Amino acid sequence: MAESAGNSGLLIVRLVSPDRLLLEATAEAVELPSASGYLEALYGAAPLLAELGAGEVRLHGGSSGDQKFFVAWGFAEVLPERVTILAETALRPEEIDKAEATKELQDGEKAWQDAGDDPAKYKYANATMREAAEKIASAEGTSL
Repeated sequence: MAESAGNSGLLIVRLVSPDRLLLEATAEAVELPSASGYLEALYGAAPLLAELGAGEVRLHGGSSGDQKFFVAWGFAEVLPERVTILAETALRPEEIDKAEATKELQDGEKAWQDAGDDPAKYKYANATMREAAEKIASAEGTSL
């Protein structure tokens, strides 16, 4: 299927979560939410291994067309002809339960308020709130 990209200038893209292969296609460009901010992979890019944050993976062109997926935590491997995304959580925007994400956001806010002097609790609360906020934005189509 996607393995036939060859020298067409298209990236072979695989998006995998622990329970399923969400995507195997080609794309002209892939935007990724790394832990330190968004990055874009193009055909011929230098090799890179990046930690994923929470946000949207956006694919442009190729057999994938223009698609978006919510991902949270994991890793992305960028090679000159291939991008492999291994995400702890990966969902299509229409698969996101907004009510559940709103509850996760509220739980994160409560954890932040209850963190006291514990930096690990603040880190957990911030990660929970970021994931929930990005999930809601992806479901609503308002993600940046």
